[in-house]
Amino acid sequence: MTQQLEAVQATAAPLLGPTATPGAGPAALPAPASATTLGTAGLVTVLLGAFLPMLDFFIVNVALPTIDRDLAAGPAVLELVAAGYGIAFAVLLVLGGRLGDIFGRRRLFVVGAATFALTSLACGLAPGAWTLVAARAAQGASAALLIPQVLGTITAATGGARRARALSVYGAVGGLSVVIGQVLGGMLVAADLFGTGWRSVFLLNVPFALVTLVLAVRYVPESRAPQAARVDVPGTALLTASLLALLVPLMEGRAAGWPLWTWLLLALFPFLVAAFVAVERRSERTGGMPLVPPSLLRIPEMRRGLGIAVPYFAGFGGFMFVVAVALQQGLHLGPVAAGWALVPMAVGYFCASLAGPRLIGRFGSRVLTAGAVVQALGLAVLAATVLTDWTHFSPLRMAPGVALAGIGQGLIGTPLFRVVLSKIPADRAGVGSGVLATGQQSSLALGVATLGTLYLALSPVLGMAHALALVLGVQLLGSFTILALSLRLPRAVG
Repeated sequence: MTQQLEAVQATAAPLLGPTATPGAGPAALPAPASATTLGTAGLVTVLLGAFLPMLDFFIVNVALPTIDRDLAAGPAVLELVAAGYGIAFAVLLVLGGRLGDIFGRRRLFVVGAATFALTSLACGLAPGAWTLVAARAAQGASAALLIPQVLGTITAATGGARRARALSVYGAVGGLSVVIGQVLGGMLVAADLFGTGWRSVFLLNVPFALVTLVLAVRYVPESRAPQAARVDVPGTALLTASLLALLVPLMEGRAAGWPLWTWLLLALFPFLVAAFVAVERRSERTGGMPLVPPSLLRIPEMRRGLGIAVPYFAGFGGFMFVVAVALQQGLHLGPVAAGWALVPMAVGYFCASLAGPRLIGRFGSRVLTAGAVVQALGLAVLAATVLTDWTHFSPLRMAPGVALAGIGQGLIGTPLFRVVLSKIPADRAGVGSGVLATGQQSSLALGVATLGTLYLALSPVLGMAHALALVLGVQLLGSFTILALSLRLPRAVG
């Protein structure tokens, strides 16, 4: 994690300019950020605040078997340990963005970092399975306070090329955190530091979150919407109900045996969405401040970028989950080896992310188009490798496919945040960031639920190789969707 943050700081420093005073000596600290400008130290701070919650979405996956053994959780409760975080995270993100607009984004960032440290500690010290489930849900809620302030602060406290480059670095951190979560989680569980076992996965967050809090007070500028708006209670309630009606049955249905309540919730989902849209339209039409202003979704970059975000993040989340399960159950690899098998993807993603700002400046949104093509090629190569000789399938044989997929994902993810947020007014930075983050986290959870359920349901029938190839084929269709939608984006990216 430290190396990753150093890489981010090295990337960010030439982009945003130095904050240290020349000649001040080796002990000199960077000067505090101005009232309105996000400097390099501030950018690294908010990126650390983004890295921890996104890392935690996936780092727990490889620890679940150990948690099950230690706490006798059972499959349904184990699913809640993973799903409780993601559901609370997703349903409260837009509200977190709105609260940042009202009370100040740095203030909410500090509160989010403090509560994330406390809830991570609660997870690490949980005496039983249900206590862990409750602590994970609280941890997801604290992450929902933290993440929107990152994008909101970048959007409000930077401008022009500095904003574009900062958003590119954010996109790189977001993608890498998923891969690093898989690798780091396996290493921590295997290391069993001080006999903590799976608990170290959560306890590691505590010091980093506290460091983030201290740095934020000094280096992150305060920003908020010029006109404070009240919380849209009906909109918040309906959006929360809509996401719960979709995500809870998808993430819990298989483990619970698909009881009647799961189908009733899924049937209720479209009606809740329709009610949410109607309430938000009426609120904006009558001069209110809706949670998700419909006018925001009429911005072409926002609307089309979100259309790309759904298949991109759903495919990404599903891929990470399914490949991890296939490697551990099919090839009987340990969590460390399964995590390291995805390192070529991380390297490809990081290299593409570093080249992203220069490529976007030259080719604009067509970088996303190229990324969709490269990702599709990587998925096709990986599927062919799986089907050709599954008995000799190994991390080495899968390296070319996952590396190509990582490059493609980096070329999509890096400019995506710039595209979506490029035309958002500064006074709507919080709500725009919350909408994007909700789409990101909901899609990650949706990908794990749908592609994961598909793989687990088909592998006993088709065999692991054909089930994995079929899931890769579904993700390949998502790449074609991204390709088609990217061609409709304006070529120039702000």
